[in-house]
Amino acid sequence: MPGYNLVEEPWLTARPVAGGPPVELGIAEALARAHELEGLVVEFSTQLPAVLRQVLLPVVAHATGAPQTLREKGDRLAQKDGFTQDELNSLRTYLEEHRAKFDLFDPAAPFAQVAGLRTAKDETKGSAALVATAASGNNVPLFASRTDADPLELTPAQAAHWLVHTHCWDTAAIKTGVVGDLEVKAGKTTGNPTGPLGQLGVIIPTGRTLYETLLLNVPVTPPGALGVPQWLRAPHGPAWKPRSADGLLDLWTWQARRVRLVPHQDDDGRLKIARVVISAGDRLTVLPVQEPHTAWTFTAPAKKSASALPERRPRRHTQGKAAWRGLDALLTPTRQGPEGGFETSVLLDEASALRELDRLDADYPLQVETFGMVYGTQSSVVEDVIHDEIPLPLLALHQDSEAHELLLDVAEQAEQLAKAVNNLSADLRRAAGTDPIPWDKGQRPGDLLLHTLDPLVRRLLAGVRAAGTDGDVLERGRFAWEELANRRAREAANELLLAAPATTFQGRTAGPAGKSGKPQTYKLGTAGAAFRRRLDEILPRYAEALREAAAARAAETGPDPDPVPGADLDD
Repeated sequence: MPGYNLVEEPWLTARPVAGGPPVELGIAEALARAHELEGLVVEFSTQLPAVLRQVLLPVVAHATGAPQTLREKGDRLAQKDGFTQDELNSLRTYLEEHRAKFDLFDPAAPFAQVAGLRTAKDETKGSAALVATAASGNNVPLFASRTDADPLELTPAQAAHWLVHTHCWDTAAIKTGVVGDLEVKAGKTTGNPTGPLGQLGVIIPTGRTLYETLLLNVPVTPPGALGVPQWLRAPHGPAWKPRSADGLLDLWTWQARRVRLVPHQDDDGRLKIARVVISAGDRLTVLPVQEPHTAWTFTAPAKKSASALPERRPRRHTQGKAAWRGLDALLTPTRQGPEGGFETSVLLDEASALRELDRLDADYPLQVETFGMVYGTQSSVVEDVIHDEIPLPLLALHQDSEAHELLLDVAEQAEQLAKAVNNLSADLRRAAGTDPIPWDKGQRPGDLLLHTLDPLVRRLLAGVRAAGTDGDVLERGRFAWEELANRRAREAANELLLAAPATTFQGRTAGPAGKSGKPQTYKLGTAGAAFRRRLDEILPRYAEALREAAAARAAETGPDPDPVPGADLDD
């Protein structure tokens, strides 16, 4: 069987900075041309952090060394032509020396696999077991067009991507028992956790080129904490154990599963992978505090005592929630109190420090990509994949900056507007004699409002980055946001008011529901008026501008006539 070496085989796809069609290349060429490439192109979004952590970042950090100081990291980021000649020589030497370790089908030590991995009955599974999007086993829908009996033939390039993806994101629960695994019971192993990234809300900062992205994702790390990647450790066998990560490179290349790809040649002599063996792998006992690709949440300690400290846990992304709605965690270096707090990714913290050292410009086009996996049925199936990308102004990472305050205010205002629309919906439904929409069922109108606000917030993020420290520009941006947000909120509210039945004019009395515990009367007029008041409270700058404009008109033509209460929220 011919080999397939990831060092030179074109298994990676990237977009050139100069434009044109994507190019396909191996590890060596991708790193040599990293400054000419905008970024990687993957078939499935969550493959990107898997390829970076399992392959490219460890090669770069181990061959050229992780930066020892922020100044060193900044100097390396400033290299417009990518890696220096000395670094390229180190990369070339490293890949030549360890070339055999990157052979996907090496008979003795295939890359990220276990040679000879087999079950007691020499059973294999379809390659769909590797593919997060493919239905397999008990997860094949009743009326699906493909079953487990239909082969899913992967090319070696596709198989390599899904292989590293499996180590990072694989589902939990029962795994196939293999010969040599001492924990096998009745042909199975139980209690398997998800892959390491499945337990995080993954954050990947990206730059203008693949080179900058690689450097942005290698944290300042002393040599003693670097460790070695999986390909330089003793070859894995079918046995596994719970253990802690031995350094950053061990964490990045964690072998969460034992895998063997079973290649064959099709009628045209091309290598394909239709069968695989997947079993339990090493279990990470403690997530290292230096995990760079996540933000953190401090939760109140389970036991209340004067000496108890908040617990530090990875912050997970929320399904259906845009990345900018978590800006409080992304923009917070460390905020910890007795009831908890947030801490941003160490990589974003370093990017902020590089700006302070003038190693990154204030308008540097930093992007942040977020990734997550939503599992169901005891984490044994993939229900959804979370992926988003937003521009992140470097100045906003400074807690005392105007940009920081502006973005946090905008994110909070958007949430409060959605809540105000939901409250309006609830009051109108009570006025009509029905119950409000449950918070955890159906789609509430506030969610639709957030969808319409999403492009406004993204435009503001890009504008704040361009504005830099210009306070006047930032203030104009804030006002423009409030004006447009006010318009979108009113449009959402008007849809609810116009759809309300005629009975809501008279309303209904229900209770006790208020703070006083007394029955309350709900009707269209009071619901609309309450929404208008809340709108003015949430967007004070625009509300003040409207009051000033109304006062100016009154001075010229007399006061405006009173509007019909709640009939229409447009001015």
